[in-house]
Amino acid sequence: MRSQPVSLRIPEPVRAAIDETVRRTGRDFSSVANEMLAEAVKMRRIPGIVFADGLTRRVVVMSGTGVEVWEVIRCYREVGESWNRLREAYHWLSEHQLRAALAYGAAYPEEIEERLMDEERWTPEAVWVTYPFTRPPGR
Repeated sequence: MRSQPVSLRIPEPVRAAIDETVRRTGRDFSSVANEMLAEAVKMRRIPGIVFADGLTRRVVVMSGTGVEVWEVIRCYREVGESWNRLREAYHWLSEHQLRAALAYGAAYPEEIEERLMDEERWTPEAVWVTYPFTRPPGR
């Protein structure tokens, strides 16, 4: 990704929040600030999605839930891209929440595809290779 240096005045409370994340994560100021800006752009573009700290990375979820967007996209594909079947599968979510997830998937397909591929790699067999102590007896 190409970048261009710019001069930017950052209000002190925002600077303090960035500095706190830099301290907590050990990352550099520029990468943290760029991540926060990129997330803000995405949240403004797709109202109803937010970012949260996952186990190993930042994840995009539907606002008011812990459901990650990639999960909804995967389910939507599994039900033949049927809106009605998706609504049945996630009956506890609002139409707005589901539409936000689908809109995010349409706006950022490369990001979703990468996550779906990551999830496909984590089969039980792959986990057992990495963490042999999790293998059930006799398997």
